[in-house]
Amino acid sequence: MSVKIACVQFEPHVGDCEGNRGRSLELIETAVGEGANLVVLPELTSSGYVFDSPEEARALSEPVPGGDTCSAWEETARRHGIYIVAGIDERADDALYNSAVVLGPDGYVGTYRKVHLWNQENRFFRPGDLGFPVFDTPIGRIAALICYDGWFPESYRQCALQGADVICVPTNWVPIPGQRSDRDAMATILTMGAAHSNRLIIACASRIGVERGQPFIGQSLIATYSGWPIAGPAGTDTEEILYVDVDPRSPGRFSPWNEFNQDPLGDRRPETYTVCAADDSR
Repeated sequence: MSVKIACVQFEPHVGDCEGNRGRSLELIETAVGEGANLVVLPELTSSGYVFDSPEEARALSEPVPGGDTCSAWEETARRHGIYIVAGIDERADDALYNSAVVLGPDGYVGTYRKVHLWNQENRFFRPGDLGFPVFDTPIGRIAALICYDGWFPESYRQCALQGADVICVPTNWVPIPGQRSDRDAMATILTMGAAHSNRLIIACASRIGVERGQPFIGQSLIATYSGWPIAGPAGTDTEEILYVDVDPRSPGRFSPWNEFNQDPLGDRRPETYTVCAADDSR
């Protein structure tokens, strides 16, 4: 079946939950108008990213589901019969999580909590405690990761081994030390490699702008199971929506590469990977 994915790249503003919510809903409506039935929004769309204190992070958080932003997205998903994957500052009892909520035509589907926290996120959030869930939907098996999770091959592999078809990545990519301006961003290279080595479709929605001195690099993209982008990378400082029509269960995705090799998933030899499962004393 054909799925039209839309990755929305824009600029949330820290502290402006109402404004972020309103702009995200406008952009979702635009994507729906172009026929999208799976819309991906950036990391921490609801709150903005650069908090100045744990107190601010908590003040901008909300329960999932049931909070104002989550409820507005849920109503939109129901009304249009679409799926939305979006980054949110989640409050659960006394803990905060950098999360991605998955919503669909029937309402709340599930939550992914970011496992690998980046830099100052460690001041505000707990590491994710829900593992790497994969959600079975009529448009395919959907998983989510968030930003720095993409630097860990284990993240994508965990989803792939559970049968994920599409991984949606709300992200706020930032400049990486040593990144040359005349080369592709490391984030996009890692995304393409993960799509190729796991035979996945990966849809990354990044953000733009400068927030409290922190620049963001945009470059949203959608990579297919061949590894190559089928939409994007988007610009570094422009609001954009990337669109692509894909068949998550395309027969070509599962075709053997040659007489001897199925693909990197089918050719795995787990019995030889004992160090990967052991404690790392580094």
